[in-house]
Amino acid sequence: MRRFTPPLLLCLLLFIFVDVRAQTYSYLALGDSYTIGEKVDKSQRWPGQLVDSLQERGIAIEEPKIIAKTGWTTADLLKAIDTQSHKKNFDLVTLLIGVNNQYQGKPIQQYRREFKELLNKSVGFAKGNTERVFVVSIPDYGVTPFGQQKDPERIAEELTQYNKIAREIAEERGITFINITPISLQAKTDSTLIAEDDLHPSGKMYRQWVKKIIPTIIERL
Repeated sequence: MRRFTPPLLLCLLLFIFVDVRAQTYSYLALGDSYTIGEKVDKSQRWPGQLVDSLQERGIAIEEPKIIAKTGWTTADLLKAIDTQSHKKNFDLVTLLIGVNNQYQGKPIQQYRREFKELLNKSVGFAKGNTERVFVVSIPDYGVTPFGQQKDPERIAEELTQYNKIAREIAEERGITFINITPISLQAKTDSTLIAEDDLHPSGKMYRQWVKKIIPTIIERL
């Protein structure tokens, strides 16, 4: 058996360390206005803040590929995925969708059916690895100034149903469901958590979401 001298052994260990750390992860974020960060700077979007937090921890990850637009329902997101030209494989995929289904009064069974389809596509993007797919809950916009004018009790009740469906479908597939909805409720008494449109989260709230999300992401990466 070949014996390595100390300097040669040190170089070999350094090469192994660098090779392992050299992997750069790719990230796909699917969603609607919450994912695209309506009314906040690009740097304050939660997928961007998530990437920044991972990089600060020494994890090499690319800027997120975002497929999301304000006002999108599950049907809109499905259509965008099928029509846009984009990379097929990612190391990390997040999915947050459904608030516009609720706001537009779409049948909840439509959400169940289309969310399941979106989750299947998310797993496909993650190369079939369900441990690299994460579902993020829908925040409760009923506590915002906008929501307070739109029957906040009904909003809360309906979004609870939507989140229950998303959690059930995710857990059936062994996919992690991350519940940020309790964080969104803090906006009722803290206006700094709301963007200038009195509806969407501020960068400060998104930062709190990331603090909730990142431990699970790091564990899986």
